[in-house]
Amino acid sequence: MNHETPKAVVLLSGGLDSTTVLAMAAQEGYSCYCLSFSYGQRQAVELERAKENGRRMGAAAHLVLSLDLDRIGGSALTGPLEVPKNRSAAEIASSIPVTYVPGRNTIFLSHAVAWAEVLGAFDIFIGINVLDYSGYPDCRPEFLAAFEKVARLGTRAGVESGRSYKIHAPLMHLTKKEIILKGKELGVDYSLTHSCYDPDGEGRACGRCDACQLRLKGFHEAGVVDPVVYQGID
Repeated sequence: MNHETPKAVVLLSGGLDSTTVLAMAAQEGYSCYCLSFSYGQRQAVELERAKENGRRMGAAAHLVLSLDLDRIGGSALTGPLEVPKNRSAAEIASSIPVTYVPGRNTIFLSHAVAWAEVLGAFDIFIGINVLDYSGYPDCRPEFLAAFEKVARLGTRAGVESGRSYKIHAPLMHLTKKEIILKGKELGVDYSLTHSCYDPDGEGRACGRCDACQLRLKGFHEAGVVDPVVYQGID
């Protein structure tokens, strides 16, 4: 009997988490169709990392869509608002930060479902978690459960086939340390990932924003040297 390799859409930002998720999806036997977005983010270097990782990790295809979320604004990642720096762990966990992009995961997942419907796929992977997630409301399990229902009810494939879309978030309950160790086990090259919210003109990480601090903390706890280049560090 001919068993076709199952297809999955993998949301790939070029960051540590989504790159690890790509490796996990591939390990599970999926043919990975990577989806990235140029959405007006200030850290556009992440798209170059996403493209490189998609190529290196054997993606079946990689689609990059352009969205003008910077025209909507409301986030330090897409506009002139200052990116918070040097915040304590308590401050990071205390509230939803200005780096939250309004509607981002809802918008990204909607595009992922649209492509999955065209591909005949019912599996979508996303690299979010509830432990080191900086308080973003669209990184919670209840959000994903609600979105799965929307995807089933709002697509022809979902209505006609009776099948449900599965949003896989394998990092949901992992710490950054555990994510890094899992990625190392799968051979992820973290030197080709980018996490910083406010890189300089050369693409070097600032080392002081929330994303950098969570990343550095994770590498320290994992006992692994972070291979990316930081500003002011040779």
